[in-house]
Amino acid sequence: MGDGVVGERRQLINVAYRLLGSLAEAEDAVQEAYARWYALPPPRRDEIASPGAWLTTVTGRVCLDVLGSARARRERYVGAWLPDPLPGRAGRPHGTSGDPADQLVLDESVTMAFLVVLETMTPAERVAFVLHDVFRYPFAEVAGVLDRTPAACKQLAASARRRVRTGAPAPAGGQAETVRRVKEAWEAKDIAALVDLLDPAAVMTADGGGLAGAALRPVEGGPHIARYMAGIAVKAPGLELLERPVNGTPGLVARRAGTVLTVAAFDLTPDGRVARIWVIRNPEKLRIWAGDGAPSPR
Repeated sequence: MGDGVVGERRQLINVAYRLLGSLAEAEDAVQEAYARWYALPPPRRDEIASPGAWLTTVTGRVCLDVLGSARARRERYVGAWLPDPLPGRAGRPHGTSGDPADQLVLDESVTMAFLVVLETMTPAERVAFVLHDVFRYPFAEVAGVLDRTPAACKQLAASARRRVRTGAPAPAGGQAETVRRVKEAWEAKDIAALVDLLDPAAVMTADGGGLAGAALRPVEGGPHIARYMAGIAVKAPGLELLERPVNGTPGLVARRAGTVLTVAAFDLTPDGRVARIWVIRNPEKLRIWAGDGAPSPR
């Protein structure tokens, strides 16, 4: 029975990443769940009818503890904290390596826009919402993770659901075209073109973690963002800008001499203008992008 639990790893990594927004923390949480499984006496393991459910419950509890301590840690974080950006697109073939990133299913529940909304939830809301609404676990199982009644878990998920924006996301094709135009305007240092592409109320949030230069506060307003972007283009000669999928949706990657320095994710308004830009520059969050193995765009 014990050996069969190895096949649960992919599902557990997917759950933990959505709960934590950090690939390293997700992997640690799953490793801890497995450590607790193998620490059980063999007779006790044999008594567990569904090892997968047991591992999911333990992973969820570990993530709940991590989320509880994350708030204090993020208060000490330099500047804004953003989820780890993932390379690749929805529907890409997955390999069979042990790399946790290789296990992730890239769908609408891992877009940067969705993960940022999850960050606004309380730990209990996030666990209830992700397990029930994203992974379809019944509230009876969610209750086992949160140590609350199924009715209380249902209320938590409903509260979390109200935080999730109801607007439909822009179609991927439309986003790809907008991101391409942003890239071209940025490369041309064309502030007027950037302003046209940005919603007047657009917000750009950067995550440097104190390890890379980044605006410590969000840059608000299309004109301000356009001038900020143009200023970076002037100060960063030799930077190569590439169209790459980020968390399954069209984004941009900036690299110099083959090293990825910045990953940018976008969210659009219904009329196709850029509403949000999330810029990740913390090198610890960009290790997965080393070599930028994504195929070049057509």
